[in-house]
Amino acid sequence: MRLLWVSAGLAALGLGVLGIFLPLLPTVPFLLLAAFCFARSSERLHSWLIHHPVLGPPIRDWERSGAISLKGKQMATLSMLAVFGISVGLGLRPTILAVQAAALCASGLFIWTRPSA
Repeated sequence: MRLLWVSAGLAALGLGVLGIFLPLLPTVPFLLLAAFCFARSSERLHSWLIHHPVLGPPIRDWERSGAISLKGKQMATLSMLAVFGISVGLGLRPTILAVQAAALCASGLFIWTRPSA
């Protein structure tokens, strides 16, 4: 079972790192998942991730107080607006745009109602 948790943690970590470079792929949710998996499988990997100078702060903020940094909130909002703008530009059907707008608004509401780190 431990190997399964480590594998899931490494996969989530890989996706989280990719999210740093790909604007439409979320970073922090995958890092939180990696920390969760590592906590169940490898204290060494969990400690490394939590104390990493770049990857660790958003995880620590979330674990401490459910907080999201102001920069993170702004970047998430810009990404959501960009995705919706691309969808409009591609001429997607109004029904699809309405569903997408509802999902993005719900996500944005969740993000902006969290405390700022």
